[in-house]
Amino acid sequence: MNSVKANTLAHLYKQLKTIWSPPAVPARLCSLAACTRKNRNDALHPLWQSPLTIPGGTRQSPINIQWRDSVYDPFLKPLKISYDPTTCLHIWNNGYSFLVEFDDSTDRSIIVGGPLENQYRLKQFHFHWGAINEWGSEHTVDSKFYPAELHLVHWNAVVYPTFEEAVMEGNGLAVIGVFLKLGAHHEGLQTLVDALPAVKHKDTVVEFDVFDPSCLIPSCPDYWTYAGSLTTPPLTESVTWIIKKQPIEVDENQLEAFRMLLFTSDGEEEKRMVDNFRPLQPLMNRTVRSSFQSRHLLNTEVQPMDHAEQIQP
Repeated sequence: MNSVKANTLAHLYKQLKTIWSPPAVPARLCSLAACTRKNRNDALHPLWQSPLTIPGGTRQSPINIQWRDSVYDPFLKPLKISYDPTTCLHIWNNGYSFLVEFDDSTDRSIIVGGPLENQYRLKQFHFHWGAINEWGSEHTVDSKFYPAELHLVHWNAVVYPTFEEAVMEGNGLAVIGVFLKLGAHHEGLQTLVDALPAVKHKDTVVEFDVFDPSCLIPSCPDYWTYAGSLTTPPLTESVTWIIKKQPIEVDENQLEAFRMLLFTSDGEEEKRMVDNFRPLQPLMNRTVRSSFQSRHLLNTEVQPMDHAEQIQP
């Protein structure tokens, strides 16, 4: 890595260490979608209330995925996921979300196929969620919000020697995004939920081993993909996004366990960890490709059902 890139990365990573305060929860909600969007924007985390310096700016994430505008690509391959549960290491509250981190020194937990030319190693996964169920996801589908979104972060160890170098390059990272919707209890997630009280405060870390995150990925193989960025600093435009079409179901108690975490360290005034999502970014000249042919309703006279139900296989 040259010195310019190294200095840029070091500067941008300093933004991750800023102590952030959570946004205020809106006092009341409207039932209209437009009002929901307004209230969601009012709940912006302080991190996003002032501009950040980013390298580039033409392929930022997250985005609103327009179902009809996505382009079916018959050459997209199925995504193959192979995770070794014993590579799971620990859970860390970093003051913005909680990260479940993995041993990425070998190719024991990888993804291959899909839109990717190489195999990518799993580095960590984390979630973004809202203070209430009306919002929380970073990406949206036809402007529909989900209560939460899972991100599984992988890096291209075939081309780059370290994760830090992969972060800086256009094909360095691959992130699988999975929407969470309110519904049935999720047995796989519960193992993780049970461990969260131990990382309630910022900068706490606990051992968390033998966990297979593939249990959090829906069985439906369909996905959207586009070229984007990290949604937290350093916001580098290094991500191939793979957004699963089908959400997973979790129950209210499991979502509430996320909301019991804190942005703050032990001994500080408690501030709940909620609304830790970045605002939507413009698509600009990018194309969102889909691995499936759209069967979206074409009759505008008919009111479409909720997209969280519509996109089930």
